[in-house]
Amino acid sequence: MSLHALSPTASALKTKLESFVNTRCIPAEKIYDEHISKFAGGDRWTTPAVPPIIEELKKEAQQLGFWNLFLPHPLPNHLVSSNNNSIKISPSIYLSNREYGILCEVMGRSSLAPEACNCSAPDTGNMEVLLKHGTTEQQAQYLLPLLQGNIRSTFLMTEPDVASSDARNLETKLTKIVGSDGGIRYVLNGKKWWSTGAMDPRCKVALVVCKMDYSHPSCAAEQRNAKQQQRGHQTIVIVPMSHPGIKCVRALTVFGSDDAPHGHAEVSLNNIDLDETAVILGEGRGFEIAQSRLGPGRIHHCMRAIGLAARCYELMLERTMQRQTFGKFLHEHGSCREMIADSRSDLEAARLLTLACADDIDQLGAKGARDKIAMIKVAVPEYTSRVVDRAVQIFGGAGVSSDFPLARALVGLRTLRIADGPDAVHKVTLAKLELRKAKKRMQSKI
Repeated sequence: MSLHALSPTASALKTKLESFVNTRCIPAEKIYDEHISKFAGGDRWTTPAVPPIIEELKKEAQQLGFWNLFLPHPLPNHLVSSNNNSIKISPSIYLSNREYGILCEVMGRSSLAPEACNCSAPDTGNMEVLLKHGTTEQQAQYLLPLLQGNIRSTFLMTEPDVASSDARNLETKLTKIVGSDGGIRYVLNGKKWWSTGAMDPRCKVALVVCKMDYSHPSCAAEQRNAKQQQRGHQTIVIVPMSHPGIKCVRALTVFGSDDAPHGHAEVSLNNIDLDETAVILGEGRGFEIAQSRLGPGRIHHCMRAIGLAARCYELMLERTMQRQTFGKFLHEHGSCREMIADSRSDLEAARLLTLACADDIDQLGAKGARDKIAMIKVAVPEYTSRVVDRAVQIFGGAGVSSDFPLARALVGLRTLRIADGPDAVHKVTLAKLELRKAKKRMQSKI
């Protein structure tokens, strides 16, 4: 079966989605930017700053059947039955990772389409965590409103004071305290940054990656066991953004842009009291949860990146047929034709590699596709960045302006080489897996 193959139903949905993205989402980007440009300073993170156009697009996406398409399987009955909202939270069709990846490419052509379809990060990853690992109570309180699109969320992992690509370095602590009656409570303290969406006025819940701390006298036995372990202390807890102990310290800028009203924040966590209901899956299960979150999530990131690069590539082609230099159209110059050929090759290589990875996840699970997951995380941002960089070069001064999506695309794709772990970490993972395979081959020959 071709990696591009879709069922008739999925194919029809893709055609509708392409029309929605091209005729509604892309034109709406200018309206969105014009609205947010009217606000300055802290006002850019208030409810009035959220462009109304996004809610209009969300309603259209719901009616057209594009809502929550990332969901891999039917929702639990208790969520469906408790959904009193007019919004149908179940997707119109359940797609494989490969099929959804194809639709992700379409969404990626517009910065607004993923949110309009309730398929944007970090919400999709957080919803997948709550769907796979959350308790019934956690799902009812947080997953349901996320599925409805009524709230947004953030994922707090990266820290400013340590190299967070190694999760063992994390310093945010979850101190466990056992009461005299056997009751358990926790106190969370730490500092995070690059917390995407934390300052969004619609963000109501944070998933926080922290390290277990058994230093309290009531946890003496667990403290002895913890000293013997090198790994397994990472835990993920749910913290409502309304908690007085959580504070957004400042908005961070990416190459000078604050990406308001969603953006990224530095967050302080001060003496946040939590009970057992805040812990997802259990103490020390954070690494396991994070990995289950990142596998399919990287497919989504990569295919959206390919969609964005494809849009820039098409703009580049059009530009070469509209502009002339030295008595020739740009596309008539040999150097320009070479850039076109290289860009088309990079796009197809990125697309095929990602779809092959998605197909492996469908067939083998995320664990069985670890090599390809590492490959796409390194290769796709590099390939797509090259495509957009060439488009910028063809456009000249216009390419680095805000008149076209090229400059913003280039910034986003460069950032993707750091987000969800830097390239170097994934190259190490891939090399280790390849060496392990080679060792097995060598042993089989003995």
